[in-house]
Amino acid sequence: MKALILFGHGARDSRWREPFERLALIWRARHPQVRVELAFLELMQPSLAEAVTSLVGSGARNIVVVPVFFGQGGHLRNDFPVLLSACQEKFPDVVLSATPAVGEDEAVLQAIVDFGARAL
Repeated sequence: MKALILFGHGARDSRWREPFERLALIWRARHPQVRVELAFLELMQPSLAEAVTSLVGSGARNIVVVPVFFGQGGHLRNDFPVLLSACQEKFPDVVLSATPAVGEDEAVLQAIVDFGARAL
């Protein structure tokens, strides 16, 4: 089974996760055959390890992590690879992979430009 993790930074204000939850709902509506979980680097739950454990427990054997970050800063260059590696060590029979930060995708950048243009 394939699965997806939407991985965000996390924040003290619980309302910060609302767009992530909406994103997961949209995913589930469009791709009901592929399970999706949220995970956060810090300050919020579940952690990446908890999300991976949950998905593996439900039968996932191929998990793609999508960092919902605007760019590849220190967290994604330094902290994230360590966390992903620890998950891979814990579940060596599971294929774990990650995409670049969503903000580095041309279509995402264009969507932001379009959003700004609609605001004018």
